[in-house]
Amino acid sequence: MGKGAKQVAVVFGALAVGWLAIELAFKPFLDRARAAMDKSDPARDPDDDASPAKPPQASTADL
Repeated sequence: MGKGAKQVAVVFGALAVGWLAIELAFKPFLDRARAAMDKSDPARDPDDDASPAKPPQASTADL
């Protein structure tokens, strides 16, 4: 193995260890973010909602 190949292997190993460290350090945050992305609907645009939020209506039990 030549000097250049060893340097490439060391750099690749360092990148892999760094990525793994970040994954482990931020695991709770990344799990929540990935779960939120899985639940999202890419076909729906919230800016296209035609009806604004309706205020809660009083029920007869409140009177």
